[in-house]
Amino acid sequence: MSRQSLSKAHKKITELSWEPTFATPAKRFGTDYKFDKAPKKDPLKQILRSYFPMEEEKDNRVFGAMDGAIRGNMFRQVQERWMEWQKLFLSIIPFPEISAARAMPMAIDAVPNPEVHNGLAVQMIDEVRHSTIQMNLKRLYMNHYIDPAGFDITEKAFSNNYAGTIGRQFGEGFITGDAITAANIYLTVVAETAFTNTLFVAMPSEAAANGDYLLPTVFHSVQSDESRHISNGYSILLMALADEDNRTLLERDLRYAWWNNHCVVDAAIGTFIEYGTKDRRKDRDSYAEMWRRWIYDDYYRSYLIPLEKYGLKIPHDLVEEAWNRIINKHYVHRVAQFFATGWPVNYWRIDPMTDTDFEWFESKYPGWYNQFGKWWEAYNRLRYPGKNKPIAFENVGYEYPHRCWTCMVPALIREDMVTEKVDGQWRTYCSETCAWTDTTAFRGEYEGRETPNMGRLTGKREWETLYDGMDLADIISDLGYVRDDGKTLIPQPHLDLDDPKKLWTLNDVRGITFGSPNIALNKMSDAEREAHIAAYKANPNVTVA
Repeated sequence: MSRQSLSKAHKKITELSWEPTFATPAKRFGTDYKFDKAPKKDPLKQILRSYFPMEEEKDNRVFGAMDGAIRGNMFRQVQERWMEWQKLFLSIIPFPEISAARAMPMAIDAVPNPEVHNGLAVQMIDEVRHSTIQMNLKRLYMNHYIDPAGFDITEKAFSNNYAGTIGRQFGEGFITGDAITAANIYLTVVAETAFTNTLFVAMPSEAAANGDYLLPTVFHSVQSDESRHISNGYSILLMALADEDNRTLLERDLRYAWWNNHCVVDAAIGTFIEYGTKDRRKDRDSYAEMWRRWIYDDYYRSYLIPLEKYGLKIPHDLVEEAWNRIINKHYVHRVAQFFATGWPVNYWRIDPMTDTDFEWFESKYPGWYNQFGKWWEAYNRLRYPGKNKPIAFENVGYEYPHRCWTCMVPALIREDMVTEKVDGQWRTYCSETCAWTDTTAFRGEYEGRETPNMGRLTGKREWETLYDGMDLADIISDLGYVRDDGKTLIPQPHLDLDDPKKLWTLNDVRGITFGSPNIALNKMSDAEREAHIAAYKANPNVTVA
């Protein structure tokens, strides 16, 4: 089929759209953006007649690779440390994909452009395909890995785990609130154009280094569709720029979307790459180096900054602060430490760090050992039951953190924590920008302009409040993170499965009471709260010898 005929077919498709005159269409997904002056162009001109043969070929290759992985017994050769982290990752990732599919009708409803509607419809099919092949990948891991416990409960565990709630708020950001904010700026312009570079390019590279050749096959197939999604996002962004009234909203949404993506994606993917790998070659790039290349250079410098020629204010300060948090404030390492602290309520296991890991971290992140070395040594020392409690309840100089109300990642860079009383409740935030998002951006009015379609941050946003005052053994039972024998925990702070004496059971954690930092904060008097916040910010939270 010639390209000329495809162009004619695309033009004909747009002619088939019409505006109904017999009724007023119901607006299901509102937006505060205006598109009255918007140009109408679809830069990619993809039609289903050319789309389906291409995607069929790609999907056939993915499923062929899956068959080859089974025949080649790949699942028994992958590094165990890596596979354990996949229990968390593959429980989260299909949800943002299917949320992205659900976001496309929102964008179609909000953007009056039949040409772009065609591209968005194709993207919706992409997102459904992505979630399908990712779920299949998880099913294969579950069926063939030596220890499927954790993979087999991922749907339930994603919904009730403290880390799953972070992933859920990320995916729900695609489909809630203002349709353009959610489905275009947050999802397409920032998440897909910037952060899929580390998600679908950097992470597969690390998977292959750990013997997992199937994840790169699946995720590179996904990433090859992103250029089409980026074009959709850019088209709508240019349409929005055509109306001066949209400029304030665009600048607001770029700040919110950039920062929330950084908080969540860098926390997750940075941890998977840095702490899930056994590959400690000196010449292997660190997550910080990958981030600098894929996000700072490729996205920020070549995509965001050129938008300034349209008069748009780019959040340079937030891009620089994200880099500062990764390279100087040890953001990824603090997240990994928090995951390991919370091991009893995980549904995967976290391998202790070794001397080889220590040496690599110190070479890539100078000063790492002084911040985290002693704590990981304590984690290793306390990994077996019998003589001690889980590390979170031992005196190792680590204070359990407050949770950020906006991004839901804890306030791990303690000096940056912000506290505000909102809607009658004291809330904590990991940063000034997350506080701004809740108190200023996500409101019915922004800079004197009515924004009724903007979302609100509601619901049980702090996982710890659900289990305040409960016994740890009862919490783990309620979560369902117990093996079939009814007593042995699925989570373990090590990978030594062969000796039952080294495995923690419900009896080993019974009698430990769990507390919510936020509930405790709201019970304090003003003076007590002020003193507590000052002490929290001043505490370096570093384990000493």
